[in-house]
Amino acid sequence: MPPVYAIASNIISSLGMDTAAHWQAVTAGRTGIKRYDDKGLSKVPFMASKLDPAQWQAIQAQTKTDQSLSPFEQLAYCSIQKALDALEDGIDLKHTVFILASTKGNIELLEQVPDERTLLSHSARVIAEQVGIANKPVIVSHACVSGVVALQHGLRLLQAGRYRHAIVTGCDRFSRFVLNGFQSLLAVSDEACRPFDAARKGITPGEAAATIILSVDKGEHPIGQLMSGATSNDANHISGPSRTGEELAAAIGRAFTEACISPSQVGMVSAHGTGTSFNDEMEAKAFDLAGLLQCPVHSFKGYTGHTLGTAGVLESAMVLESLRHQALIPSAGFENLGVPKALNVTRKMQSADIKYALKTASGFGGCNAVVVWGKTS
Repeated sequence: MPPVYAIASNIISSLGMDTAAHWQAVTAGRTGIKRYDDKGLSKVPFMASKLDPAQWQAIQAQTKTDQSLSPFEQLAYCSIQKALDALEDGIDLKHTVFILASTKGNIELLEQVPDERTLLSHSARVIAEQVGIANKPVIVSHACVSGVVALQHGLRLLQAGRYRHAIVTGCDRFSRFVLNGFQSLLAVSDEACRPFDAARKGITPGEAAATIILSVDKGEHPIGQLMSGATSNDANHISGPSRTGEELAAAIGRAFTEACISPSQVGMVSAHGTGTSFNDEMEAKAFDLAGLLQCPVHSFKGYTGHTLGTAGVLESAMVLESLRHQALIPSAGFENLGVPKALNVTRKMQSADIKYALKTASGFGGCNAVVVWGKTS
């Protein structure tokens, strides 16, 4: 099968409007999480990572089209355009598939617009039309593993020769529905989330869009290679993950086999790391079973919060930056280990020899997904 490369990326979140801004924020130790007191969203103050009004003005200015796009669609479309603009030679859209990863889409428009307008199929179609992609788009809405599964699907489609390029975009907006849903599960922290820390209290909601363009055409400046991917399911509980980590570990093992690498060759793990008690414990056990306890690990959610369907694409884009800069990402908010296995959690940015990196994700329903990224130069 032909190798598949990442040739461009973009991230839009509270940290900035492009991937470079996010790397600069990490280098400076800056987080996009803030405290909000908005009675229209919550009866109590909450921590979140939200785009500010100036960012939304910029997004709207850059996405003026003949067709009215919702804020969700504008955000996704803006990210795609910025990723395409980063390409020196562009790509042939006739041989390109658009893959949209999202958990909620236009959910805030329910009962305000016709039902058909809230469907992800509608959003994917209108976004593809604006980009100029005539091929039927693909939608991945699979809880919080959506972004990683979307990348896997793009990998398979390109390996099978169906397309030459895949534009993979994750997008989810902050909404009252999302915030109240996690609050009802008592899963929202009253401070910025602290993945893997002994004092962690839960998640911090976030909103973002992120795009990675995959291609079988390496070009002159690829930013990484998508080596492999795998999925599994715990079949444990609708919202609680496995208590053993065996299922995530199995997916990791299959991805390593497909990539023809061993655990000792992995230079960094970008964990799902939500900051909840059960998720972080499960991942620690899974990394132990997969032979990764010595490998540097971090969660990016201390910078942008939990961006739901976007997370796998956003955090993979940051993995690609780590491969390019050959530097480890610190796990923001981490101070003291609070999981049952001795994870090697990264505390500060430091140079490292990273040839391969693992990205993991887990979500409601017991789903797990992983991809392996490789350095290209």
